[in-house]
Amino acid sequence: MRRFVVQRVLPLVFCAIPIMAGVLIALAIPSVAMRFYLRHLASAPMDWIILLLGAVLFVAQTILSWQALQWREGAFDERPDRWLSHLAQGAEWFPLLGLLGTVGGILQTFSQMRGASVTPAEIIQNYAPAITATGSGLFMALLNILPTWLVTAGRDLILSLSGEAPATNRGPT
Repeated sequence: MRRFVVQRVLPLVFCAIPIMAGVLIALAIPSVAMRFYLRHLASAPMDWIILLLGAVLFVAQTILSWQALQWREGAFDERPDRWLSHLAQGAEWFPLLGLLGTVGGILQTFSQMRGASVTPAEIIQNYAPAITATGSGLFMALLNILPTWLVTAGRDLILSLSGEAPATNRGPT
């Protein structure tokens, strides 16, 4: 039973943690803010790029993390480590993409202010893509740094439960 838990259940649990974290973060956002985000998301192409790239990267990392947490005959499968490291570095780009969308949204807002008769509602409407891009970039960055970190922590826990001492470098480099 212990072998089954260590080899099958724990890797699956560790791979589910980033998914659960993403759901919890989304649920923690105030409902008014979430409705605003979702309402303006439909007309925000930068957000779609960020969310699509982030989802693809997250799924790839989750699959590789599951493979990296497989412990067989006293060793982990280290083949995915290099790719996990590269994909984790890709997560660093999401705040920058969000910032690019933010700048674009601000420029769009200023381009619409041609006269003194601009209403606050118009400013908010034009500024919405700036805010949603920032949120999308930060959310995808946070979600995409978790899988690689969990491989490191998960390997140490699996080794501890198996009775072996964790080594100093058991995670993706």
